[in-house]
Amino acid sequence: MFDTLSTRLTQIFDRLRGHGRLTEANIQEALREVRVALLEADVHFKVVKGFIERVYDRAVGQDVLRSLTPGQQVVKIVHDELVLLLGGSGHRLQMAPHPPTVIMLIGLQGSGKTTSAAKLAHHFQRQGQHPLLAAADVYRPAAVEQLRTLGAQLQIPVVGSAGERPLDICQEAARAAADRGLSPLIVDTAGRLHIDEPMLEELRLLKCEVRPHHVLLVVDAMTGQDAVTMAERFNAAVGIDAVIMSKLDGDARGGAALSIRQVIGRPITFVGTGEKLDALEPFHPDRMASRILGMGDVVSLVEKAQASVDQAKAEELAKKLREESFTLEDFRDQLKQLRSMGPMGELLQMIPFFKGKQGVPTELAGQEAELTRYEAIIGSMTPEERAEPQIISGSRRARIARGSGTTVQDVNRLLKQYAQLKKVMRGLRQMEGRAGKLKGLPFQIRN
Repeated sequence: MFDTLSTRLTQIFDRLRGHGRLTEANIQEALREVRVALLEADVHFKVVKGFIERVYDRAVGQDVLRSLTPGQQVVKIVHDELVLLLGGSGHRLQMAPHPPTVIMLIGLQGSGKTTSAAKLAHHFQRQGQHPLLAAADVYRPAAVEQLRTLGAQLQIPVVGSAGERPLDICQEAARAAADRGLSPLIVDTAGRLHIDEPMLEELRLLKCEVRPHHVLLVVDAMTGQDAVTMAERFNAAVGIDAVIMSKLDGDARGGAALSIRQVIGRPITFVGTGEKLDALEPFHPDRMASRILGMGDVVSLVEKAQASVDQAKAEELAKKLREESFTLEDFRDQLKQLRSMGPMGELLQMIPFFKGKQGVPTELAGQEAELTRYEAIIGSMTPEERAEPQIISGSRRARIARGSGTTVQDVNRLLKQYAQLKKVMRGLRQMEGRAGKLKGLPFQIRN
């Protein structure tokens, strides 16, 4: 989402770092460009004005102008102010001392509210908790069935039927959660195509009767400043505690994410980063600020790797590589784990100072497509062929190519790379063996 803004800011600060010494004129010129970049990113004009003023006041201080690295100092100031703009230390949902913790989701139709409810339940499920979903959106066609389908995929119980009153559904879900020891209880409320008084009155009634511990507003990041305006109205009419920003992986300019905290005084707590049910992440202002400034986000990258990689399988793979028993089945497992971490473009943006911010570079986009083909090719092989690729004859290669929708040349390329990998591993093992024999031998230095 922040690709264009990140590219613009990186270019501005690269030029600023090129000055051995900075003057107030240099800083003013750079901040004028920053102002334009933020406005073009659809950041609220009042937020931009306050942000630029704060950065300028700090950047023209003597500590910066006389610094040995003034450009870096200005970047640090911008980073710190971006962190504050995005929410400072971040916001985490506290669990109630006496379960169930009740979380009520509100928002307009089309904002991704129902999907976000399921994603949020999955988030808590992965933390070892036992959530319950309440399908209280009885007005939108198939909303209850959608939540039931998502709940079935996650093996999370769902309470509610299309013919019931929303309040009855919520009260029934609260009783079920208490009786069965399930927490948190996540309530998916009804939305509308636009804000109207009947909807707000129903939300106020539910909030009063159900007494949720957290009221979260789901906003669509793709709607830009409309999301901020809508958040203001919901906060004034119902009262919200935090925001879930959906579709942050889209191609919108990102102004809503940078504006919403300052405008309504409520933090972003989660962001939706894709369509899959595991594509919901806690929002970290410091990490997002670093990504916007091209500094990467190594911590999130490591967390994605830890969540995607099975430690036991990794150790087993290392053993197979040492023993040269690595098969195409193992290779396919590695491809699946790599792809489960997310699109390559998203992963690359987490690498510090990666310059290819406008999506994936052409050469890497080709590699990503190649991995997809490889996975399809291995999937078209028999178990015997995956275990012993040397038995794959010409006729088998043609059959595999037809089954995977690729060409014989693609199959040949995969088998060739697999053979090269085994050759490299054999060489490393031989080097390891020679090093072991040399270990401990006395060496004399001759003149």
